[in-house]
Amino acid sequence: MWKKTQKITVPEPSNPSWRLSFPHVVVATLSSFLFGYHLGVVNEPLESISKDLGFKGNTLAEGLVVSTCLGGALVGSLFSGWVADGVGRRRAFQLCALPMIIGAVMSASTKTLAGMLLGRLFVGTGMGLGPPVASLYVTEVSPAFVRGTYGSLIQIATCLGLMGALFVGIPVKEIVGWWRVCFWVSTIPAAILALAMVFCAESPHWLHKQGRTYEAEAEFERLLGGSHVKTAMAELAKSDRGDDTDTVRLSELLYGRHFRVVFIGSTLFALQQLSGINAVFYFSSTVFKSAGVPSGLANAFIGIANLSGSIVAMVLMDKVGRKLLLLWSFFGMAISMSLQVVASFYSSGSGSLYLSVGGMLMFVLTFALGAGPVPGLLLPEIFPSRIRAKAMAVCMSVHWVINFFVGLLFLQMLEQFGPRLLYSIFGTFCMLAVVFVKRNVVETKGKSLQEIEIALLPQE
Repeated sequence: MWKKTQKITVPEPSNPSWRLSFPHVVVATLSSFLFGYHLGVVNEPLESISKDLGFKGNTLAEGLVVSTCLGGALVGSLFSGWVADGVGRRRAFQLCALPMIIGAVMSASTKTLAGMLLGRLFVGTGMGLGPPVASLYVTEVSPAFVRGTYGSLIQIATCLGLMGALFVGIPVKEIVGWWRVCFWVSTIPAAILALAMVFCAESPHWLHKQGRTYEAEAEFERLLGGSHVKTAMAELAKSDRGDDTDTVRLSELLYGRHFRVVFIGSTLFALQQLSGINAVFYFSSTVFKSAGVPSGLANAFIGIANLSGSIVAMVLMDKVGRKLLLLWSFFGMAISMSLQVVASFYSSGSGSLYLSVGGMLMFVLTFALGAGPVPGLLLPEIFPSRIRAKAMAVCMSVHWVINFFVGLLFLQMLEQFGPRLLYSIFGTFCMLAVVFVKRNVVETKGKSLQEIEIALLPQE
């Protein structure tokens, strides 16, 4: 009896070893590390930069140093899909490292505000190009059973980048001109990314789309091991129903048969930004200051909350699935925002301080659990391979536009409405997100990209 059952269970396909694809994914996440680093690099040194370049006290110029980067990122992300489809994912990474190196050198060696802004613009284009390509690449080279875990590495790398920038910026108050070092340092990971990509595997999905089937097989062998190549290639052939030959037009994404998935994707990114997360990042130090916590410590707290949330998300992503994480994450963020609103009613006393600081840390933690890492992972999963790169570009562009305006208008809105109303608005968006996710998002954990594609295809 026992032998019989054993015989039946033998052909069960085992999962490919995760060790094979892991190094390729780590190199790809360097682009996310750089992304985080450049997001945080001007936070601490902004004062000394404005002093050295002669625009101290000019809030518009200071705002521009922060947000020019976001403008560049919009440009980069708009073109990311066409770049990734045109030259391949590997070259796209190298193209993303290039402006990051050039821009960092310009910012590090400039004597004027204009030079600084030009450098930030260059760095921004690299920042816009990196994340969508990283999401694509990680989704396409990972075995299905660890795809969620690998996708979370992107978020963790971004956290580490942010923390790295704050760490490198510590001596900025003591050492004159240290902010230049902060920019110089960032050229190192960018150069490593550009060089290491030479040795990484190209995405088999992209090669197959180009009709380079033999190369796709060779890359699958590097990524999954020889015994899994046949299944992987068969899966690819299944989804490739001959509609890959024609190019994807924008009109198709905005109001064609793919409109629904693109709409879901863009809305997820929009809600992620409208939840107020970046406002919380920009503004956390002031909240902590009012509670008497020094800014260095505050940044460390925020960083630790962000990192621990991301690590928990990495563990859970392939266990409980993306949808549950998103739901609980947005719900937790709504609760945290309501804590802040409650705190604003008690104007004095330690209770309100504990509430507002606790609410802020809880907000960052719950964000990192789902709302942070999931959209970037879920979207390349739900987009059919034919439109994947271009659809990611559209969704990331929505993300950057909203990010830019939140960063621009946040302080003015705070002055006009006061924190209570502003936090209530953010909390409302978080609750809207819960409803939206519940109704529109499908679970993708453990399914192959082809299975997801077939499940989501619009009925012809």
